[in-house]
Amino acid sequence: MPGLTTAQVTALSSTNVVIHPLVLLSVVDHASRVPLSRNKRVLGILLGQDNGGIINVANSFAVPFEEDDRDPKTFFLDLDYVEEMWRMFRKVNAKERPVGFYHSGPRLRSSDLEISDLIRRFCDRPVMVIVDVRSTGGRGETGIPTDAYFAVEEIRDDGTATQRTFTHVPTTIEAEEAEEIGVEHLLRDVSSSSGAPSSSLLTTQSLSTRVTTQLSALRGLHARLADIGEYLDRVRAGKMPINHQVISQVQEVVGLLPQLGGDAELGKAFRVGVNDSSMVVYLSALVRTVLALHELIDNRISMAQQELDDAKTPEQKKAEAAAEAAGVKAEDVEKARKEKKDEDEKKAKK
Repeated sequence: MPGLTTAQVTALSSTNVVIHPLVLLSVVDHASRVPLSRNKRVLGILLGQDNGGIINVANSFAVPFEEDDRDPKTFFLDLDYVEEMWRMFRKVNAKERPVGFYHSGPRLRSSDLEISDLIRRFCDRPVMVIVDVRSTGGRGETGIPTDAYFAVEEIRDDGTATQRTFTHVPTTIEAEEAEEIGVEHLLRDVSSSSGAPSSSLLTTQSLSTRVTTQLSALRGLHARLADIGEYLDRVRAGKMPINHQVISQVQEVVGLLPQLGGDAELGKAFRVGVNDSSMVVYLSALVRTVLALHELIDNRISMAQQELDDAKTPEQKKAEAAAEAAGVKAEDVEKARKEKKDEDEKKAKK
């Protein structure tokens, strides 16, 4: 890739990388099939479309990859395998072309620049996506588990020597309608595997899942705000240089926030809206609880009635069937039977 000025690198960073859920599932499956240690990682090829401003990553496949723990620049990447896999993928979907590569990171390695140069054999500007597959302690706990980078040779505006480096590009996770249905069924199967047979329990579980998701999103927002605050503190202390693009984005975010402290009416309207939403959630939970209790009582009544029916003798069942055929209620037959039994007991006592 030819050298890029700082302005061109800034323009390149505005490119958005769209990752589909199928890619994330494939990477997680790849990582689960390979015994991972603390320093090992997996690597694969990303397939999709590069439309200039948007790189759509729709598919991927794993690639044999090994590297030396003591010397990160010593690695093995089977490019012949990549060529053969791409040839087979072209027969299935010719629109999906190699757009870059992924690895499980979780951080950048010194060999990533060389790997990016090798992948340039299949695409002009390969994007590198780091997918954090850790179940705990990874990026997934505070945000989306992906980071995307482009390898560039940056030329400074001040005339200093060029430097090969990575520039970060934003990533989003988007799904088409068919993918949304598949992911929804997958999550439903995961929820049902916890042994919740009743529909009300599944509804409660889905609600708890949504609450957990919202809580994770708030934790991610808190972590991002903490990073912004730490960056601003270091800039003010002179420990880091000023990045006007970051400062402009922070100012834009602050400008979009509502002035709840100075505008009493807006604060009141915000609190009323929150209270109304909370009331709807409370009433929904209350109605769901009442319906669950109603179903429980009906179930107990039907079970008790079934036990009574099972305890009846064949003669009693035959008499009730004959009474029903004659248009007499079963309750009247049972009442008459009890009265006759009482009269027989009284006669026996006399």
